[in-house]
Amino acid sequence: MQKQIINTEKAPAPIGPYNQAVKAGGLLFISGQVAIIPATGGLVTSSIKDETHQVMDNLKAILDEAKLTFEHIVKTTIFLSDMSLFAEVNEVYGSYFTGDYPARETVAVKGLPKGVNVEISMIATLTL
Repeated sequence: MQKQIINTEKAPAPIGPYNQAVKAGGLLFISGQVAIIPATGGLVTSSIKDETHQVMDNLKAILDEAKLTFEHIVKTTIFLSDMSLFAEVNEVYGSYFTGDYPARETVAVKGLPKGVNVEISMIATLTL
């Protein structure tokens, strides 16, 4: 099976030994994204909604680089610092999709990279 690495300057550079995304076996695996602003490396911390929009925009930049859209997403995982943030994150997340939603789980975790409140990873199909 061939794999292709996907990286774009329009999304945050990896902060460890991983890539933004990998194409393999007819799927695109997108690493978890947090609210890092690609141009500055700063974090969006003004509100959970703003933080979630930045995460989704980072994911969109990676999808764009792979020539895919949110319609190609088949699975997501959302990590939250606290489940009390679920409703606001869910509202923003849902606004990026039209029609059929992907499979998903949402979990609260003890901590996330850089002390953020939300991290989202995705798996996309390369065909519709």
